[in-house]
Amino acid sequence: MRALRLPRLSSLRAFDHPGYFAVWMGALISTIGTWMETVAMGVYVTEVTGRAEWTGGIVALTYLPSVVLSPLGGALADRFDRRAYVALGTVAQLLLAGVLTVLAFTHQLSVPVVGVVSFLHGCASTLINPAFSAMLAELVPPRDLHSAMSLNSAQYNLGRIAGPALAAVVLGMGGASWALLVNTLSFVAVLVALSRVQAPARAAAKASSGLWKEIAHGFEVARKDSEISLMMWSTLLVALLVAPFIGLVPVFAIREFGQGAAATSLLVTCQGAGAVTAALVVGTLVDSLGQRKLLGYLALAIGGVSALYWLSPTLPVAAVLMFVLGANYMMLMSGTHTYCQSRVPRELQARTSSIYSMVLGGGYAAGVWGLGALADRVGLRFVTVSASVLFLALVLTLRLLRPRSFEGAEG
Repeated sequence: MRALRLPRLSSLRAFDHPGYFAVWMGALISTIGTWMETVAMGVYVTEVTGRAEWTGGIVALTYLPSVVLSPLGGALADRFDRRAYVALGTVAQLLLAGVLTVLAFTHQLSVPVVGVVSFLHGCASTLINPAFSAMLAELVPPRDLHSAMSLNSAQYNLGRIAGPALAAVVLGMGGASWALLVNTLSFVAVLVALSRVQAPARAAAKASSGLWKEIAHGFEVARKDSEISLMMWSTLLVALLVAPFIGLVPVFAIREFGQGAAATSLLVTCQGAGAVTAALVVGTLVDSLGQRKLLGYLALAIGGVSALYWLSPTLPVAAVLMFVLGANYMMLMSGTHTYCQSRVPRELQARTSSIYSMVLGGGYAAGVWGLGALADRVGLRFVTVSASVLFLALVLTLRLLRPRSFEGAEG
């Protein structure tokens, strides 16, 4: 099978590798289904409860397992065959999605049930995500790692474009049950893609070192590398103060603009469109500025862009700013993830990815629930704008105290 021929942009080099492209396509189909479920359940919980705290809480339950399970997932991914490991986790996700679908069709769906299934789905995702990221890194040579990670983020955000649009149609025609059914079936695409890929052979992890020693070693490597440590702290702040814009979209659409599924789908789609656009140009930006300097610029920008988004006076203005915010967020987070992975040998990449996922997922869970709870008490716009401004102030302070962090040294 020949790789798909595309324009020779550096951002697209990973597509030259057929194994990578097969997995990318399977993941895209699954992501479309996931975003259909996300929109359907976000609208459902917001309309049933009327509280941002509940909407944020359900989202938080999906990411909360990463605090505990991400390091374990990274160590397991470095110990077992990654393709088989990802396949097993995908089957678990398919079964959980199937349970939610059956409950919806039999009218047994409730907010607590959505919360439990979201938590279990988060456990499965947390355990396999480090293996998936490390598997992608195995499918391309080191020079194409940034392209592979950026395109992986792009497929997630292409799903964010198509999924909500399809969700709006399906919700209008058949209700949440059918959106959940599509999501369940979408996991089959991942299994088919994995069956067609042979990951490169690699040395097995030494079982004698012990699973927990491997986890501790991953943390020790991240702690001793000052650049990785800085990236992890930056990721935590973004997750706490900025990233909740993702999970609170239904609340913003319904509470501030008086609209439901259509407005929610529009904003989610605009975020995805911005991220995909960014994925096409980020390689060129990295080539021009250097990865480290670009990350510094993106960190400076995202606080202000986020604040402007939450201050949007109308839905069209919010949609435009969401496009910009989506682009900024995608480049910052995928770039941070890639930068951390590029500083360790391949046998440690899954563990490094798991620590990154733990920081991002745990911070996001706390941030989206905390900001949602505060929004119910003092107002959505006030809370979210304040968080964005606080992030901007922290980045500016860091720039004053550690100017070399923004000078682009690749260390």
